[in-house]
Amino acid sequence: MENVSSITDSIIQTINTIFDKLFGSVDSNLYSVIDKITFIGPDILKDKNFEKIFGTSASNGFLLIVNSLLLAIIIYFALKLLLSNITYTQVERPYQFIFKLVICGICMNFSFFLIEQFLSICDNFTLAIRQLGENLFGKEICFSELISAINSSTFIDSDSFDLFSLDGLLRGTLTVSLLNLVFSYAFRFIMVKVFVILSPLAILSLSLSSTSWFFKVWIRNLFSLMFIQFVVAIVLVLLFSMDYSSSNLLFKFVYVGGVYALIKANSFVKDFVGGVSTSFSQNVYNLRH
Repeated sequence: MENVSSITDSIIQTINTIFDKLFGSVDSNLYSVIDKITFIGPDILKDKNFEKIFGTSASNGFLLIVNSLLLAIIIYFALKLLLSNITYTQVERPYQFIFKLVICGICMNFSFFLIEQFLSICDNFTLAIRQLGENLFGKEICFSELISAINSSTFIDSDSFDLFSLDGLLRGTLTVSLLNLVFSYAFRFIMVKVFVILSPLAILSLSLSSTSWFFKVWIRNLFSLMFIQFVVAIVLVLLFSMDYSSSNLLFKFVYVGGVYALIKANSFVKDFVGGVSTSFSQNVYNLRH
């Protein structure tokens, strides 16, 4: 019996060591990445390859394609105006159309600057929320600091880690949840870049009443994706307001619940303002609703 008990203890110890190293590896390598992909600012545009894709002028990149569409719209309206004299159908006044097209064309070619200012405003607002929390609690409001505080003060240390205890299960749940958070926010990071690239096309769509819906969908989705980081900043401030030194079981569940709230932040924002979902289980149909 002693040999069986010794073997069992050895197996449990090995499992605990493996998972403790795994959780420690995730903590040390991934959580600093979450801050970079969650709190998005104008710095994501400071990428030479991204600028090449977007276009540095009207003669290259995606801007070249959209400016070609601008010419196509002019030809389309000219043909439509010509046919209206034959079919007696009502069309938009030429002067009104030209004025609107000129405004759209200017904004379209300066869309990189406009998007940069929009991202800067969002980033500054997020920084203001985080700075408020830092002034109140004396800690940097970020994921890496949060996880470090939770693991060192709330959950058990490496020397006594036990996966088969409640603390061990909670720490495992926390790690898995935050991995989910990394994938979700990485997808959001990519989607923000996609909508930034589409910004010239979205602005151009305002030139025609039949295509203006595209701009409304685009702006709602982009705003929704950026609004998520406001919610994340507020949740992080609330989590930092709690007492990490407390061994109360309630606080441990609250921390895990806070991380789950960060995972569900996109769903909350989508229900509140609409927009695209960064959940992998959502259908592409959500892009329009």
